[in-house]
Amino acid sequence: MLSIFDIFKTGIGPSSSHTVGPMWAGHRFLKELEEKGILSRISSIRVGLYGSLALTGVGHGTDKATLLGLAGYRPDTIDPDEADQIFAHIKTNKVLELAGKHAIAFDYDSHLIFHNGETLPEHPNGMRIFASDNNGVVIYYKSYLSVGGGFVVSTDEYNQPEAANRTEDSGQIPYPFRTAAELLDLCHEHNLTIAQLTIDNEVARHQGDVDLVNDKIDAIWTVMHACIDRGLRMEGTLPVSGLKRRAANMHKNLTSNPEAMLMDHFAIMDWVTLFAMAVNEENACGGRVVTAPTNGAAGVIPATLAYYTRFISRNNQQGIRDFIATAAAIGSLIKMNASISGAEAGCQAEVGSACSMAAAALAAVQGATMEQVENAAEIGMEHHLGMTCDPIAGLVQIPCIERNGMAAIKAITASRLAMRGDGDHAVSLDSCIETMYRTGLDLQAKYRETSLGGLAVYARAQPIKIVRMVS
Repeated sequence: MLSIFDIFKTGIGPSSSHTVGPMWAGHRFLKELEEKGILSRISSIRVGLYGSLALTGVGHGTDKATLLGLAGYRPDTIDPDEADQIFAHIKTNKVLELAGKHAIAFDYDSHLIFHNGETLPEHPNGMRIFASDNNGVVIYYKSYLSVGGGFVVSTDEYNQPEAANRTEDSGQIPYPFRTAAELLDLCHEHNLTIAQLTIDNEVARHQGDVDLVNDKIDAIWTVMHACIDRGLRMEGTLPVSGLKRRAANMHKNLTSNPEAMLMDHFAIMDWVTLFAMAVNEENACGGRVVTAPTNGAAGVIPATLAYYTRFISRNNQQGIRDFIATAAAIGSLIKMNASISGAEAGCQAEVGSACSMAAAALAAVQGATMEQVENAAEIGMEHHLGMTCDPIAGLVQIPCIERNGMAAIKAITASRLAMRGDGDHAVSLDSCIETMYRTGLDLQAKYRETSLGGLAVYARAQPIKIVRMVS
């Protein structure tokens, strides 16, 4: 069983699996050294990145994130504006201060290796960290897997899943479920909505403290909302690519002509697209975002929730909480039974999952039945099946930023389509989730966040045309 706060985690961009996860891995390795009492004996650290973490690691900031984690920083508390300065200091001075208190020599070019042609057998996002003493003897070593959404497990935990369960035993949770069918049965049996059941489980995890749970849920929306607002203000270019940020200019155009809303009802779609792009431009710049369920898909749920708060008249604070709780329930089903990792199952696992979560949540807060909510989630996922992950230059910019806006619109459409029906539909959410995972495994590796196929290859072959397309 997963917590709401497992699905929605605060971190920094541009990627949950390539930035947030590796930072947690570095931080976790550091803590393990401290727990074993061997931190002071460490003379050198070597890091190896494998699979997608190697192939697209520079564009996603995997190298930076790993070293920041080893230096004692956490993705949920680090100041994004300071991250680049700290990383540059490590590279320039060739010194890494483990936990900020034990300095060791660290040469970026020789101590951090991108194994571009190798993949760990367990997962496409793999990394190994070695700690050696003064004699060059490795005294501690660990392999980690960044399995999507900022989740990190060791290879031992991956091979023994029960060892990786960091949440409370499901027996302590009043309403444990593994599938959508089980979730709906529990809701009907106990006369609860999906949001109520999810929040009740969360309250049990937090020793009955309802106020604490509500405050933590409210904090999720606070970070999302702040990310939208910052994205609407910030101008300039995106890192590495130099592409111009578009959200601020779009915002100026929309606000300078408000009467257009009266003449063009589809202008609401422009706002929803704008909200999503604002978040993902912030993510691309390494800003503070919420994994929803990943960084690459971080704009879909905030944009859909902003649509609820700004364009649905019957909105309130509890509705925001119910939205987030419902989305988390759907996200946990996908995470438990499939994948939210683009490197494992393509973009359908990231943006597709976010669309499914947002569609269900939006239907729920507008009074849909449980069956309609489940149908909305299924529609949102079904129409992303087969979507590849082929970021140009390994950056979460093209096609990712626009794709989030498109998915937010599809989430609204899915919720409306489901609510026009009676909840009876041919394909179940459970079947769709399983299909998504099987489809992802069938995708060739070059279409799973390696930048070895699709748009990424086209861009390398014809860079001028790509620049003109996005200018």
